Amino acid sequence: MSLFRSRWPRTLLWQTFLVVAVVMVMALVAWYQIFRHLQQGPRANDLAQMVVSVVNLTRTALINAEPRRRRELLIDLAALEGIRIYPAEREDEIEPLPDTRPIALLTSAIRRSLGEQTRFASSWEGLEGFWVSFRLDPQDRDEYWVMLPADRVVRPRAVDWLGWGALALAFSLLAAYLIVSRINQPLRGIAEAARAVGRGETPPPLSEKGASDIADVARAFNHMAGDLARLDADRRLILAGVSHDLRTPLARLRLGVEMSPASDEDREAMATDIEEMDRIIGQFVDFGRDGQSESGADLELSAFLAEIHADYIRRGLPLSLHADGEFMIKARPLALRRAMNNLIDNAYRYAGISQGVELRLRRSESRAIIEVLDRGPGIPPEEVERLKRPFTRLETARTDARGSGLGLAIVDRIARGHGGELRLLQRDGGGLQAVIDLPLKCVSIEKTS
Repeated sequence: MSLFRSRWPRTLLWQTFLVVAVVMVMALVAWYQIFRHLQQGPRANDLAQMVVSVVNLTRTALINAEPRRRRELLIDLAALEGIRIYPAEREDEIEPLPDTRPIALLTSAIRRSLGEQTRFASSWEGLEGFWVSFRLDPQDRDEYWVMLPADRVVRPRAVDWLGWGALALAFSLLAAYLIVSRINQPLRGIAEAARAVGRGETPPPLSEKGASDIADVARAFNHMAGDLARLDADRRLILAGVSHDLRTPLARLRLGVEMSPASDEDREAMATDIEEMDRIIGQFVDFGRDGQSESGADLELSAFLAEIHADYIRRGLPLSLHADGEFMIKARPLALRRAMNNLIDNAYRYAGISQGVELRLRRSESRAIIEVLDRGPGIPPEEVERLKRPFTRLETARTDARGSGLGLAIVDRIARGHGGELRLLQRDGGGLQAVIDLPLKCVSIEKTS
């Protein structure tokens, strides 16, 4: 059963086509069986009655004809009816009839009328036809062959009809494929447009032509995509206003704290709270913006990560970088930088500056793998997927109650927007291994030593 499921096609086109094909083949097989069991018997009886009639009429004509006119009678039968009569001899060269079910039914029916001694042949002395032996009188020892044209007795076989049926089936399957593909084509367009909407893009309007139901679906999708685009624009406008309106009073608060007569310890605590509020506002804005409005560009990852590494070194933070090669991807640089900063800052927050953070770049088949490694408390595997959701925090040593719970959600959204994935793994020896894998645009250029 599992093998059947693994081989069953997943697309609607091939599932529908396969179902139609199976139904057509079953119908053809059923038709063949009906013909074989319900039609061959009556046809054999009808043909046998015709053959028996010809043999009886020929026997009667020969018996009642004057001896001197029998030759003329045989000539007339051959010329007018295609029936030939020859004396049978033991040394005659004959070929048996084909061993098929219709022929067996026919010969059995003829023997029931003419007697079990009746013989049959498909060729006599090289002459092709349907040959039947008979005697003028059952007590006579002399035997005769009567030949009927084969096309009067041996009708097209069921296999011949099956061949024509298979040809009709092939044309029917071709028509079914064209019909199903015509239905599936707009569905593929809707699926592609839906994926574009999921990436935050605005797809071109779908064609609203064709069948009414498909056109209704396309029309509804176009309305939905337009509404989502307007909602996204409104969201960006609101977030920009919120960012400006909240950060302006925060700047005044920061200035007031610096000029406050409070103790250095109190001023430092208040400044830290203000910085945390500013950081949370930035995360809200980043989560709402997620870089989708930024256009993509070719980006060489090793140089990109080297710039990030240099920024942290200038700030006096211990960050090591190891890149296995140069990898070209299609990316939104600002969004990807935001994701990397979130991961690295997160590592420093929970692992501490003294432990240091490692940044690695390598290749796995057609993917570029970026790793941020620390020696902090790590994340339990069962909590990984939950922490990728917005506004969730881990209530353990790796929890910062001052955070918004959006950092990993932002990284996950940016990674998926680039066709990649964020994985949070346990690091050997303790700590967290945050992995972003991205699709490569071209073959990497390996560094040489």
